[in-house]
Amino acid sequence: MIPDPTAASRATEQNKNSHDEANSSRAVNQSEDESGNENIQKSVRRRKRPHEGSENVKRKRAKASRSSVGGAGGSCRKRRHVEAVTLFEVLTMGRSAMQSVIDDWIEAYGTDRDSSLLDLISFFIQCCGCKGVVTAEMCQSKEDSEVMSKMVEELDEVAGLQYKKFLAFPWILTVTWPMDTDSVEYPLIQPGPYGRWFHSEFCDFVSVLVARCQHSVIFDSYLMNTLISLLTELSDSYVRAFRHTCTLAAVKLLSSLAAAALSLSVGIENSQKLYQVQKTKTMRQRSPPQQERIQRKIAELREKRAEIETMMDDIFKGIFLKRYRDVLPEIRSMCMEELGLWMKLYSSAFLNDSYLKYMGWMMHDKVPDVRLKCVLGLQGLYGDPPLLPKLDLFTTRFKDRMISMTLDKDNEVAVQTMKLLLLISKTSDDALSPEDYKHLLQFVYSSQRPLAAAAGELLFARLLNTEVPASDTQGEMNEEEAHERQTSARLRALLLFHQESELQKHVVYLVDSLWDCGGALLKDWPTLASILLQDPSSHSPGLTRADQVVLVEILVASVRQASEGPALAGRSGAKKVMSAREKKIQIDDCTKLTDHLLVVLPKLLSKFSGSYDTIASLMMIPQYFLPECPEADNTQAASGLMAEMGAALDHHSGPALLEVAARTYLSLCGGEASWCSVARVARDSLVCCWVDHLTALLGDSLQGESPRFSADEEKTAEILATLKKLRAFHNCHDLQEWNLFGLLSPLLSAESGAGGAPPEVLLEVLQCLSYCMLWSLNTSGGTLTSRENAVSQRLQLRLFCERGNHCLSHSDHSVQQQAFLGVCDVLTAHSYQLQVWDPSSFGPLLYTPSPKLQRALLTFVCAHVFLVPDCDGQSAVGEDSEVERLEELHRRRNLLAAFCKLIVHRVLEMSMAAEVFMYYMKYHNDFGDIIKETMYRTRQMDKMDSARTLVLCLQQLFVRLKQEQESGGGRAHPGVQTFTNIKELARRFALTFGDLIKFRKCVVVIHRNGIEFVFQEFSQTPDAPTPPYLSYLTILGEFSSKLLKPDKKIVFSYLQKHTAEHIVDLKEECWQPLVYYRASLLAVAEGEDAVSYMSSDRKPYLPGRSPFSKQKLEGSKFPCPFSPVDSKVSKGHRSSFSPSHQKKTTDADPFSVPADPPAKRLNCEESVLSTGHESEDDTVDVEL
Repeated sequence: MIPDPTAASRATEQNKNSHDEANSSRAVNQSEDESGNENIQKSVRRRKRPHEGSENVKRKRAKASRSSVGGAGGSCRKRRHVEAVTLFEVLTMGRSAMQSVIDDWIEAYGTDRDSSLLDLISFFIQCCGCKGVVTAEMCQSKEDSEVMSKMVEELDEVAGLQYKKFLAFPWILTVTWPMDTDSVEYPLIQPGPYGRWFHSEFCDFVSVLVARCQHSVIFDSYLMNTLISLLTELSDSYVRAFRHTCTLAAVKLLSSLAAAALSLSVGIENSQKLYQVQKTKTMRQRSPPQQERIQRKIAELREKRAEIETMMDDIFKGIFLKRYRDVLPEIRSMCMEELGLWMKLYSSAFLNDSYLKYMGWMMHDKVPDVRLKCVLGLQGLYGDPPLLPKLDLFTTRFKDRMISMTLDKDNEVAVQTMKLLLLISKTSDDALSPEDYKHLLQFVYSSQRPLAAAAGELLFARLLNTEVPASDTQGEMNEEEAHERQTSARLRALLLFHQESELQKHVVYLVDSLWDCGGALLKDWPTLASILLQDPSSHSPGLTRADQVVLVEILVASVRQASEGPALAGRSGAKKVMSAREKKIQIDDCTKLTDHLLVVLPKLLSKFSGSYDTIASLMMIPQYFLPECPEADNTQAASGLMAEMGAALDHHSGPALLEVAARTYLSLCGGEASWCSVARVARDSLVCCWVDHLTALLGDSLQGESPRFSADEEKTAEILATLKKLRAFHNCHDLQEWNLFGLLSPLLSAESGAGGAPPEVLLEVLQCLSYCMLWSLNTSGGTLTSRENAVSQRLQLRLFCERGNHCLSHSDHSVQQQAFLGVCDVLTAHSYQLQVWDPSSFGPLLYTPSPKLQRALLTFVCAHVFLVPDCDGQSAVGEDSEVERLEELHRRRNLLAAFCKLIVHRVLEMSMAAEVFMYYMKYHNDFGDIIKETMYRTRQMDKMDSARTLVLCLQQLFVRLKQEQESGGGRAHPGVQTFTNIKELARRFALTFGDLIKFRKCVVVIHRNGIEFVFQEFSQTPDAPTPPYLSYLTILGEFSSKLLKPDKKIVFSYLQKHTAEHIVDLKEECWQPLVYYRASLLAVAEGEDAVSYMSSDRKPYLPGRSPFSKQKLEGSKFPCPFSPVDSKVSKGHRSSFSPSHQKKTTDADPFSVPADPPAKRLNCEESVLSTGHESEDDTVDVEL
């Protein structure tokens, strides 16, 4: 609150004291308790009722009773029961209370406008979140040069304050606030609902203020001038809070003034109509005084409108033109939003090219929200027909930009731009060219559903929503025929568009794009079916073969869309949760399509029985039938459908058709509807027929005691076609009652070569047998009723694994892969059934793969997954084979994933994962995610075994490298990696141990096993002074950063225990891996890494060392000389090795070696390398 100041010109020497007191009262500290945030937060909890004893009313009453500030304070003490409500607090009280308090303020303004105006100024400064001091002084003239020189905005870094002095005539206001205020969130940008609530209430306050003042004080040439001056100055501040809040107030003020000007224009128009009525009267009926009153009223309203337009022009030029390019995106966004409102609300003044250009320019803004506000504003303009003539030049100038914005990186901007172009196309036929339409209509295939739906609406309005021209025979048609003709014309237009778009494989996306606007057309399944069934005639040429295929795809896509909704693979933005109304519509649509297509579909299958693709598409429709529909009891129609589907399966054996047919039978057989029993009988009849036919064929082809496949080419083709059908159905249906395992297993035992089955037959047999085993394991609850059945199942499992192992060495690569995948899947399913089986009933018996089979699986993975890239072959690969390369990578990933599942499900020993883990870095781009997930799963199974597996992996790689180096060259083994790669692999392994506490034991085990690997069974001789695997310590050092300090001491002691038995001279180059590893252990305690630790003084004889230090080290007579120890490090270690601490550390880790005496442990622990370049006078040489 800024109190009423006492004019400085009225001060005299006689009332100097009162003058000082008044000046002191001008500076009002906006304390924390009176801050805007706390006022609003308090009032959210409890709303205050507007009371007549508001602050302004109290001041008026106080002035009437007393003239001094003390008198006002006394009046306040006398009226404690009256609660004061400031203008800032009004924001918390709702719109009705806001109007009441603003009316009180207007009344107070009429009595004392200076004091009330200062209240309003204080309100805007409080809304900016300012908690500083505001002072005011009078200004005599705007043109005073001394006054203008005082308008500053500066910082006082010494006092930590910011100052802004500006002119809000007739006041010179000075705002002082702390420097860190700009970093604090002011009310307008508060997160959550509070910020949105404040924004709404603040805008309401400005609009209510103008609405209540528009007939009174707004035209006194004082209030609005001061307010506009205040907002202009504060909106030009470098402080974000002032600039943002006051710019919002200014644009909302202009919007309210535009509404007031519009009401004045309406009043002028009504008065002019009344004046014209008076003029049309006869001389005797006319009333000259009334005409004069009307003319004076018109002149008064025009004068007020001109004054308001002047105010709007001042705000636009003084604030908008500076802020619409503000650095803050929120300010630019609100400017564009309000500009669109001004042009729509008060088009006579704002809707012209001089204002529209700002909207066009800001469509190039780099922030999506600014562009979005421009597009939304233009939608309001183009959606109003009376405003369209004024937008022709703008459309011509910025049409290209609007079209390009459909490719905007922000999805919402692109969607709204497409809707804007849809409005433009509806209002003007020639605004968009055919090339523009061709570009825009391709968005129906967009991956974003909202954008595709908007483009679909444009497509429907442009091409599909046209009326068929009248013909001579139209009068003879009934309503149904006319509707069919109209639908046929629209479908032909849709087919033509689909053919011209050259995206023939995306019919489902086209249907999804048109579903919201053209659902009635796409759901007209009776008309679609009748068009497909009709024969060409003289008056109707009919559809071409390609048109029929596309129309069938449209029919199937519309059925799927009605049944499942808009969820499509590769398209995002669809609504995931349906409302109750949408669910009801979906059920109604499914009922309609089931009732009609159950009867019509057999006719369609019969007509297109010769077309493989069309039959495959039509067979998908029964999957979306609703079993609860009334037509479900029509067994005659279901029988006809089953007959036609069986006939189609007899003629075709393609994989796509067989898969669709198997899924369709699965959908029809499951349930309690009447057609389900018919479907089951039809399915069993088909399978029985296929099995009998295959039995007869195999009986003639497999002859002799040792089966030999001796079928000719024709019989082989029949066997292969029957096997494909059985394999496709066995994938979805349980066919155990036909004993396919016993029928097909002899094919795997047939002799290979000339007497073996062809690879194509073996592929189908392997898949069928794997499905047999999977179904047997999955349905063990119903089939295993005795131990004999369980033993029989285990025998089948063993036989399948043996035959699969035999096929792993087949000459055909695809047979090898299928045998591997089949064995892995069956073993994984068997392990899973063992884990979830109820032990109280019969279940699968335990089966463990033989070591031979385990080695064969591991060898197959290493040979077929981790392939050595062929550089020459890759250089010759072109773009056409890129798809083949990706497919091959996909197959290899499937093989690796199947093998890793065996490890995760405990079928194979975890140690076998070491062969997989060693390729983690080498094939990281191709298989890194699979290997990492396997490491994560194995660590969940057993942390210790997982850590030992990592150690085994690194040790195997290291041993292979040593063997390769000792062999003296030759061709490198595929599993051999360089030392740098092994070290990097160890570093990646170490990064997987995130939680040091959780994996503490694992890291200690890795170090302990590594030390044992290096020093165990090593006998020092003159010919072999160092262990052969000493370099492994460098690799092991990558895990040192994961050791805790207590564990570091234990590992260091364990290392000292193994090195104490040998003569170690760290000056020799051959012992440098030990130096590196020791340094890595010590660097952990000091917060360093081993490289930085070693780079300083890892060698006692490095150049730059003092001669005294070198001489001292060379003169050492100990068996194991070490470089001197920094005094600070030594003291730090000595202080940390208290007996109590040592005991606690020993008890804490289960892998610690037997405790040595404290003195001995101390000596061992203090044998460290030098860690600094300080003087060696305080160093100590310690023997191991």
